[in-house]
Amino acid sequence: MQSDEVVWQIINHGHCSYKIKEEQAPTFCRNAYNVTGLCNRSSCPLANSNYSTILEQNGILFLCLKSVERAHTPAAMWQLVRLNENYDEAFHQVSKALEYWPKFLVHKNKQRLTKITQYLIRGRNLAKNTKGKIVSIPKKEKKKEERSEGKAQMAARIDSSIEQELLKRLKSGLYDDIYSFSSSKYEGEIIEQEQIQGKAQMA
Repeated sequence: MQSDEVVWQIINHGHCSYKIKEEQAPTFCRNAYNVTGLCNRSSCPLANSNYSTILEQNGILFLCLKSVERAHTPAAMWQLVRLNENYDEAFHQVSKALEYWPKFLVHKNKQRLTKITQYLIRGRNLAKNTKGKIVSIPKKEKKKEERSEGKAQMAARIDSSIEQELLKRLKSGLYDDIYSFSSSKYEGEIIEQEQIQGKAQMA
């Protein structure tokens, strides 16, 4: 037969992988089934044959029950009871399931149910009111984009200077003897460039 007191003495005075000790702070427990998150005799899920807690999985709440009758089958030790989505109905389910359990566990399970329900409601509200998502950009990618932008701007400046030089030569009649095309098609572009240059000089 399992002796809870012996298990607790080993855990309390020996090593426990779930225990977290900090200076000037209570000892915490990382076990997912711990109903309070504290390492003490009443809250330890390993040192209590009859134990209960509430877990949340993907927004669904479950009442987890552990009894000494299933201690010989660790794979089926915990019985999961799905709780109603309505808080009042879920509260009534917990009260009914833990009717003859210790008052400490009943109170802590109800308290845990309330806390988990509150943070689920806050999470849903935040998801509705979220305006945008902040995404971090790695430094390497940011530098790569900056270099690409710099090269693109440089190429654009080169293209613009080449275009202005060609228009200047076309205006001076440099290509009249070489190519047999009329410059009337480009007069509008030449006039527009002159107006832009005139405005720049006036400014």
